[in-house]
Amino acid sequence: STTTSGRCSAGVHTAETSAYEHEPVTTLIRRADFDDPGLAAFLQAHLDDLAPTAPACSRHALDLEGLRRPSVRVWAARDGDRIVGTAALAVLEPEHEELKSMRTDPRDRGRGVARRLVAHLLADARDRGVRRISLETGSMEFFAPARALYASSGFVVCDPFGSYREDPNSTFMTLEIAATPMV
Repeated sequence: STTTSGRCSAGVHTAETSAYEHEPVTTLIRRADFDDPGLAAFLQAHLDDLAPTAPACSRHALDLEGLRRPSVRVWAARDGDRIVGTAALAVLEPEHEELKSMRTDPRDRGRGVARRLVAHLLADARDRGVRRISLETGSMEFFAPARALYASSGFVVCDPFGSYREDPNSTFMTLEIAATPMV
């Protein structure tokens, strides 16, 4: 498959160039290994980061068990042995999936990790014939960088989808993607 930066083969995306002096030299993106204790710790940190941002009824991140469901595909970005980012796609209905569990290690924010993860997920979805990706993220200032990333990737604000309902703590976004792989 093809991505917009780096190389992508056999499900492994490698980015070797840096737009930032402090960016990791090599970031590998591959399907997450649920037997890796570092993954569980990284995903728990994601839930911990989100806890103070909204009441529990407005937090929609999947826990480890939710991410293990067969309808969810999870990727981890690594710099060497260290996980620097995660992202997932969860099936909502045929040809429509939800972007979930998007997190970059705070030490690596601003280094392009999230942008590479989004590009990788979109390429994977496109290759599998998915036509729409939607997401829910927070409406608070804490989530402004995420909303900006998604908007710069082509996502637009939309109404709640799936089982979501209007919520002042949520912003809903969606992206229609081409049915054919990008060249």
